[in-house]
Amino acid sequence: MKTHSTNYQNTFIAVAEDCPATHAETPPQKGTDKSVANIQFEMISQNPYKYTSDDVVFQCFALKKDLTENELEEGRKAFFSKGQPCLRCSPLTKRYGFGVHSDAEGKVALYPMESEEYEAFSKDPKLQVVKAMRSKKA
Repeated sequence: MKTHSTNYQNTFIAVAEDCPATHAETPPQKGTDKSVANIQFEMISQNPYKYTSDDVVFQCFALKKDLTENELEEGRKAFFSKGQPCLRCSPLTKRYGFGVHSDAEGKVALYPMESEEYEAFSKDPKLQVVKAMRSKKA
């Protein structure tokens, strides 16, 4: 079974061209259930460069599907047996104003669009810089 990945290495995902945020915003939690944005924000902001994109994307899936500890390994294999949306499709990059840096190992960290680090990463010639996916067609 082929394994697909959402990981990038040495890449910076800049906010989408049509991102409505003028500065980075913590995704609000509505009610008791966490949204994909809440889960991704907590995982990455509290643990910079600890997780890969695959780890983050799969954790969102596992939590939403209430997978048990025993189901995780097989669930991950099945999940990545077909292509999955990467962090270019994340609400963090499309709606909430965060850039995502992936290091040489594919581990990710968030950077607010108004930060000096964001500016530096977006102009770094050693990085592949890609934009997050637009929310609307041009």
